[in-house]
Amino acid sequence: MLFYSTKNQEVKEDFVRAIFMGPSKDGGLFMPAQIPALDPDWITGIEGYTLQEIARKVIAPYIGIASSEISGVVERAFIFPAPVRRVGHHHFLELFHGPTLAFKDFGARFMAQAMSYFRKKDENINILVATSGDTGGAVASAFSGLEGFKVFILFPKNKVSPLQQRQLTTWDDNVIALEVEGNFDDCQRLVKMAFSDQALRNKKIFASANSINIARLLPQMVYYFEAFKQATLKSGLNIIVPSGNFGNLTAGLLAKRMGLPISHFTAATNNNDIIPLYLLTGKYSPRVSRETLSNAMDVGDPSNFVRMLDLYRGRDESSTWNNMKKDLNAHVVDDKTTLQNIREVFERWGYIMDPHTAVAYDAAKMKPGNNIIVSTAHWAKFAETIEKAIGALPPIPGALSHLMDKTEKVIPIQARYEDLLGVIGGK
Repeated sequence: MLFYSTKNQEVKEDFVRAIFMGPSKDGGLFMPAQIPALDPDWITGIEGYTLQEIARKVIAPYIGIASSEISGVVERAFIFPAPVRRVGHHHFLELFHGPTLAFKDFGARFMAQAMSYFRKKDENINILVATSGDTGGAVASAFSGLEGFKVFILFPKNKVSPLQQRQLTTWDDNVIALEVEGNFDDCQRLVKMAFSDQALRNKKIFASANSINIARLLPQMVYYFEAFKQATLKSGLNIIVPSGNFGNLTAGLLAKRMGLPISHFTAATNNNDIIPLYLLTGKYSPRVSRETLSNAMDVGDPSNFVRMLDLYRGRDESSTWNNMKKDLNAHVVDDKTTLQNIREVFERWGYIMDPHTAVAYDAAKMKPGNNIIVSTAHWAKFAETIEKAIGALPPIPGALSHLMDKTEKVIPIQARYEDLLGVIGGK
């Protein structure tokens, strides 16, 4: 299997080179040259397979090696479940049972284990990642203490929750947290500048851990198969995905293209509604991100949109737009409604949603049907918002509360490329 650049399909790399490059040298993102179609009979019998067996089946064709050879990587990465939980008449795909209590654990742990497996023993790999919330914590957890890797996490000052920040700043010495005076788009811009700096990349090996890395994207397909496996009613299934940088949704669309019989997807966003406006008008207009309660989705120029365009490419812009709309619609929710939804579900069913899940829940509430709501993070990571919504704060899980006793290690920088270079060793 080869992967081509979204900027130039003639630029192709194999899986190993693609995951260590992150974006292509021309700045494009990698997409698989072929999307393998899974045997319909295997999908029909999916209820007989474990999550790990599904992961091997789905991911192996992209890596280009036998599924048995990636068993170790899969077994070390997929160590937690992805249950579909019924709450009232709604169904939630809970993706927060990993070590950092967020869906990013699936992609980050697989990527870390795959990179560790393929890394040459004498190589030192520098990981660059921008985070608006959960990505950085998942990457830090996945790579902390892992031999041969140094991780630089860029996060926007005062724009992640206190617990999220602790998940970025309290790891082993090979994980370095950079607090950027700016927003997530600034962090992402700095990372993109580093990857386009050929002089820098000639000095050191750099790889990305954001969803721009194909190794983050591929394992995220797995839990859509797992959701389908657990669905009571499998026909007419709509998956509602809280969306910011759109890697999560792109993985679902790839899973559908592989043959997973999902009827439709809904992208649920906060007021950073760039993609919903595109689906409405056919025009893509990125802008500065807006700060909301669902901060991990505060993205004004989603990186994975180029992959979505590539996946639905038509003869012209209009046909690409129409192709995408066949599989995807969108729903936009403001902060006031987000708080109301958290309170409503808690009062009716005693279930607590995090603010991102509350955005997706609103889409299910507005359009009842055979929906599965993707629940991307544990509510405890957003304690202040939860307390505001329901008037009280239940006990915080030990997996998070112990972080408050740890010492933070943070390097503050301005949103300038020269500041980043001074830290990552580019000078």
